[in-house]
Amino acid sequence: MGAYILRRLLLMIPTMIGIMGISFLVIQFAPGGPVEQVVAQLTGQGDGADQRLSGGGDMQGLGGDDSSRYRGSQGLDPALIAKLEKQFGFDKPPLTRFLDMMWNYSRFDFGESFFRNARVTDIILEKMPVSISLGLWVMLLSYAISIPLGIAKAVRDGSRFDVWSSGIIVVGYAVPGFLFGILLIVLFAGGSFYNWFPLRGLTSDNFDSLTLPGKVLDYLWHLTLPLTALLLSAFATTTLLTKNSFIDEIRKQYVVTARAKGLSERRVLYGHVFRNAMLIVIAGIPGAFISAFFTGSLLIENIFSLDGLGRLGYLSIVNRDYPIVFATLYIFSLLGLVVSLLSDLIYTWIDPRIDFDRRDV
Repeated sequence: MGAYILRRLLLMIPTMIGIMGISFLVIQFAPGGPVEQVVAQLTGQGDGADQRLSGGGDMQGLGGDDSSRYRGSQGLDPALIAKLEKQFGFDKPPLTRFLDMMWNYSRFDFGESFFRNARVTDIILEKMPVSISLGLWVMLLSYAISIPLGIAKAVRDGSRFDVWSSGIIVVGYAVPGFLFGILLIVLFAGGSFYNWFPLRGLTSDNFDSLTLPGKVLDYLWHLTLPLTALLLSAFATTTLLTKNSFIDEIRKQYVVTARAKGLSERRVLYGHVFRNAMLIVIAGIPGAFISAFFTGSLLIENIFSLDGLGRLGYLSIVNRDYPIVFATLYIFSLLGLVVSLLSDLIYTWIDPRIDFDRRDV
């Protein structure tokens, strides 16, 4: 197992380089970079991101009218454009910038935001509680729904309950979460019908003055609609996985033997089948948490005005705040690779018969 873990850890290095390299290359061809954002704001041509021109860099130009390289920058002092390029790091060749970025990221030094006067790490940590709240609750509730429902469907395989519940699951999985979120807003958040739930944030303005039970209720009140929108499709995959896993185990010989010994159906199901059938479901918990943590959070956080990592990433892309964009990509990609390895280790811990050392990575 040690050799397998070492191979997987070493494989993460080229994988991360590939992910970051492709993303960095795509960014080079994307129009409207941070320099153009500031130029647009200086010339009154757009609502670019907040500028931060103070500090850093000298006033040496790059020679010639370099301002012509940026859309809408004609007539600006080339020295100003040179200063902006130096401030944002674009005075260096792309390869040098990429190597510098990867060296800093390998030491978890993500630098400062282009347009926010704060370190990238501090910004991410500030937004993380919102996304953790959504991800953790979605995972817990989806498993609380999926496992009992999957078991019930397996026991009643082919029945009317199984057919109707499968139809509801398929429809729920097919409906995009953000579209259902908009429907919830229209129905229950001051749209065209009722105004039962708030539309912004995770807490009310008077949250600090509430009692502890009041704070809990206020928190859950704000979470109801976004969690409902995320849960619509979150439990579908786990439900079907649980059902199929239980069906496979129920058909095995040891179940027939247990029934022949006179054990009750409940004892057979929860004393023998449950432990084996849940191996694949339990081993997938880390991956499910990461998936719930990031998948779908961008649109849901924007729809419900939740200031989390999804909204942060969206605004960073719009404003071309590349340090935040690349830092979140690096953290999420690395976290995904680590969780994938952790899931494999959980498989071997739950079922010692699995031996990855005998398989190719």
